[in-house]
Amino acid sequence: MGHEVRGIVAHAKGAPVTVETVLVPDPGPGEALVVVQACGVCHTDFHYRQGAINDDFPFLLGHEAAGVVEAVGEGVDTVAPGDFVVLNWRAVCGRCRACRRGRPWYCFNTHNAAQSMTLPDGTALSPALGIGAFVEKTLVHSGQCTKVDPAVAPEVAGLLGCGVMAGIGAAINTGGVTRGDSVAVIGCGGVGDAAIAGARLAGATTIIGIDVDPRKLEWATDFGATHTVNARESDVVEAVRAATGGFGADVVIEAVGRPETWEQAFFARDLAGTVVLVGVPSPDMMVPNIPLLEVFGRGGALKSSWYGDCLPERDFPMLVELHLQGRLPLDKFVSETISLDDVEQAFDKMERGEVLRSVVVLAKSEA
Repeated sequence: MGHEVRGIVAHAKGAPVTVETVLVPDPGPGEALVVVQACGVCHTDFHYRQGAINDDFPFLLGHEAAGVVEAVGEGVDTVAPGDFVVLNWRAVCGRCRACRRGRPWYCFNTHNAAQSMTLPDGTALSPALGIGAFVEKTLVHSGQCTKVDPAVAPEVAGLLGCGVMAGIGAAINTGGVTRGDSVAVIGCGGVGDAAIAGARLAGATTIIGIDVDPRKLEWATDFGATHTVNARESDVVEAVRAATGGFGADVVIEAVGRPETWEQAFFARDLAGTVVLVGVPSPDMMVPNIPLLEVFGRGGALKSSWYGDCLPERDFPMLVELHLQGRLPLDKFVSETISLDDVEQAFDKMERGEVLRSVVVLAKSEA
């Protein structure tokens, strides 16, 4: 019969978001209806609002979420009503060429719900990253639901659905950081600080946080950076070399997504070191004019990291367990909790660099 709920909708490029009535259908085959308990305000949602992803307006924003499964459709046996889940936007198909090659973190045919959520007049909404979670209930593919220990707070667990996983995965999965490594992270917002936390988990002994904002450098230290560099005051490449015996870092993670900071990352790594791009560039940005001989002569690897190259069913439960053991301070990423009505203001705070994450907390499920 469907469900009438409140959600955050972006109607036009650059226009303020609004709280709207959203109609959510009952789950069909392979789908799950989830009562959203908490959802982080991510830069990707702002990019959708600005029309920087595509122009499939109107968008139902939100994707970094946790909640409780209320109902499932025909054929679903991986989750059941009452399960506490983190939503993910990489529900691997198991059949595409990446999955068949044993690289499901690159899945090229991820699952989404087949049915649309709509406005009352029947206008179909485009859910952000196939999720749409700034809403009291959302409809997703069952593969987008990853069960985790319900002992974790929803506002903390939901962050694994995007930004925190992107950063931790950039360090551990993509960058292959291991014990004794030196790591530099350019950009110490939510994703960058997650990369710092991931490097610390992996056993890196030198972790350098780099930013232009002193407040963000303090955050970096809190998450495990052993050194910090203010890029307004110091040459980034020289500072990284100074902190690594003159060699450069084994792994440099660029969490800004700009050509000039990627170039810094390229030259701040050691010979045969690794550069990981996890910051999201805009479509007009070009790779800097680096001599091809430098690419050849320095060796190593130049990588990009999609979603931290994660497998949600493998990584989410593990990271939740590490948090519950006190080894991964996920709660430090939550700068404030807000309501649906505060999302537009949260975008402003995010753009000013005042918060790591604002988290929308919704009514808890009765399940």
